[in-house]
Amino acid sequence: MQHINDPTISAQDDRARPTLVEVSLGRLAENYRAICQRTAPAQVMPILKANAYGHGLVEVAQLMQSLQAPYIGVAVLEEGILLRERGIQTPVLVLGGILGNQVPLFLQHHLTITASSIEKLSQIDQAAAQMGVQARVHLKIDTGMERIGVHYYSAEPFLEAALQCRHVDVEGIYSHFANADAPDLTHARLQIERFEEVLHFYTRRSLPPPRLRHMANSGAILQLPEATFDLVRPGLLLYGVYPAREIAHTVAVRPALAWKSRVVYFKVIQPGHAVGYGSTWAPDHLVRAVTAPVGYGDGYFRSMSHKAQVLLRGKKYPVVGRISMDQIVVNIEWDSAYNDDEVVLIGEQGENAITCADLADWAGTIPYEILTNINTRVPRRYLAYDR
Repeated sequence: MQHINDPTISAQDDRARPTLVEVSLGRLAENYRAICQRTAPAQVMPILKANAYGHGLVEVAQLMQSLQAPYIGVAVLEEGILLRERGIQTPVLVLGGILGNQVPLFLQHHLTITASSIEKLSQIDQAAAQMGVQARVHLKIDTGMERIGVHYYSAEPFLEAALQCRHVDVEGIYSHFANADAPDLTHARLQIERFEEVLHFYTRRSLPPPRLRHMANSGAILQLPEATFDLVRPGLLLYGVYPAREIAHTVAVRPALAWKSRVVYFKVIQPGHAVGYGSTWAPDHLVRAVTAPVGYGDGYFRSMSHKAQVLLRGKKYPVVGRISMDQIVVNIEWDSAYNDDEVVLIGEQGENAITCADLADWAGTIPYEILTNINTRVPRRYLAYDR
């Protein structure tokens, strides 16, 4: 039971902040299964970095574990450690670059390490020897992204060095696309050719390649079946959002996240009376307006000012004036609305919907940034998963 002096209120509590995110675990499960069907017999590694794209790292990992996902991908060491501390036993690959002094923590928490250079391989091998364990490693090949990884044209010494490591299990080898979600796939196909060229190292020596060869992100899953290899890495697609409007929808997915608030104030605004900081908008006639407690402090971008719309009573209305840190004002003209009415920022209401892609267009960014910028002060509510 919660004590009266306990300031913590869960998202399930009616007294919780009226701005919240709802995550449908059922839709996430459906999306995962749809991706599995598209890419079979390859394995599927759900990517859960950046708080599972705003959906909740631990909760989504628990679902993926219940669905027997063979692997989980995250970006940084801390994400992997948190999953282990919360009881996730599924193998976890940390996709980002590492520092040598982090290696013991990877090994202590049984996390799979991305090795992106001969030096990193050596550090991993030495640390594993000192701890008396085998390190599980995936080799990173740069085929055209220029972030981390050994260049494809100089990968042979790297692969030779991996063969000499005695305390490293080279379980996987991978690369990453720069343009798999683009209409023109010329560069993406060039990257596939470069990756396959690297893999020929094993063929030439009559050696088996690492067990998991992988390259396909969401865009490649949708557009490049030849990039499937042994494992695919869906990120945005898992959450029911397509990487770009023009991309082929070859996997049917539905958004798993809805972002909602509620009306906390209603007023009539006189002609010429400006709304918000900077007084950038004023009606030229009498209008009704409502206030909702959400703003750029929650990740509702200020750059959407004078562009954003919300759903209220099944109808779209414009957000007027500059978006504040904690509040927005919505012009409902002379329609009716009441305190506690639901305001949909992302999601469906009646026959209408506002998508993550809509917010990205209004903010001049991409859907990835919209989802990952929904602040952790926004409570998450998880809809029951009963399958």
